[in-house]
Amino acid sequence: MTPLRCRIGRQPPTVAHYSRGATFGPRTLVDFELVWMVTGTARWRRLDVPDERELAPGDLLLVRPGMRDEFAWDARSPCAHGYVHVSISPEVDTGGWPLVRPTAAPSPLAGLLSYLLWLADEGGTGSRDRIEEVLGTLIGIFVRGPLPERRDRPEPAALAAALDWVRATWAAGGMRGVAVDELAAAALVSRTHISRLFTRHFGHPPAAALELVRLARARTLLLRSNMTVTVVARDCGFTDPLHFSRRFRAAFGRSPREFRSAHQAGEPPDPPGLRSLLRRLS
Repeated sequence: MTPLRCRIGRQPPTVAHYSRGATFGPRTLVDFELVWMVTGTARWRRLDVPDERELAPGDLLLVRPGMRDEFAWDARSPCAHGYVHVSISPEVDTGGWPLVRPTAAPSPLAGLLSYLLWLADEGGTGSRDRIEEVLGTLIGIFVRGPLPERRDRPEPAALAAALDWVRATWAAGGMRGVAVDELAAAALVSRTHISRLFTRHFGHPPAAALELVRLARARTLLLRSNMTVTVVARDCGFTDPLHFSRRFRAAFGRSPREFRSAHQAGEPPDPPGLRSLLRRLS
């Protein structure tokens, strides 16, 4: 796709501060404006068509030319938002563009927005050109993605409690096998319920899912360290190297030594469910 070229007006990216209950507008945009909440909340309302959004810290709004809108800032406390006005070329159809995106990690948007503010304050000679380059990248990512969106359903409380307990237990005493009874007790639910949650979210029952996490860690250590197989096994909670070798072969099709020799070029990808569990327990 054609890269977006951005030009900013006289005002570089900056942060505006508002007292409680302040309002702004109505106005009609003649260019694009990026608005991102830093502290507090705001209600953005579009007046040319019915549309209203509640903006919270971490939300990034892209307003288009021709839109007529107004803002109502947080009535409970002072707030702040960053903003910059931009013209974009070549001319594009923005009908399918999103209006609001979250910027929380692993999205790169928050880092790019912070970098824009730094460039505006301290970037020195050539900062304007760099700001416009970064804006082209940022808006391209905002529009085309892919970007993580907020989950429609939050992590179930019982699953969160069980995973938090596993993470704390492993951090305090090292990785080890975890029984379903321990997870159920930590989450204050039945064995059946915690097993169902693990299978639904990660594609495996609890014992198998957590063993795969330990084996995935072992796989990384085999490829990215000089640790012996025995030390890798112990580091990942397997006290018996022979048992470790059997479980590793069952998961990855080769013994640990064979795997280390055959995959020096890199690790094969993890199944999606396992990747999310690895991130959650890291």
